[in-house]
Amino acid sequence: MNEQKIVIGCDEWCAFPTLNIPAIKARVDSGAKTSSIHAINIERFTRNDEHWVRFDVHPLQKNRKVTVHCEAPLIDQRVIKSSSGDKEKRPVIKVPLSLGEQTWEVEVTLTNRDTMGYRMLLGREAMNGRVLIDPECFCLQGDRAQDSLIGLYSM
Repeated sequence: MNEQKIVIGCDEWCAFPTLNIPAIKARVDSGAKTSSIHAINIERFTRNDEHWVRFDVHPLQKNRKVTVHCEAPLIDQRVIKSSSGDKEKRPVIKVPLSLGEQTWEVEVTLTNRDTMGYRMLLGREAMNGRVLIDPECFCLQGDRAQDSLIGLYSM
């Protein structure tokens, strides 16, 4: 069974193809139930009688110049308790996540992570049955050089 799982480090480069986010560094956190992504200017709207959300993402750490405008179907709103104990009602989307050579659908909450070290948190629900974590390693599924990020986001 373990042969089917990929081994990841304590942080990894992920991508969200349907959101036009080719690279975002995630903190791997098996203690967190749900994954979250940095999002600002969150706006709910209706399209074809379905609930949607539009939002902006600064996908690169310590860089507010690169902004990706995103839209996705809104699947839920949940009260999430942060590691500091604060509760926040967050929109939830379900989108394909690419990690290494694999892609699968994950639920992600949207929240402002400007004060956090990482623009994304990869929680255990997204990893269940798919990954093993080696906590002493970093970016086992491939690192990204700064110049490759410049090309990805046309900085």
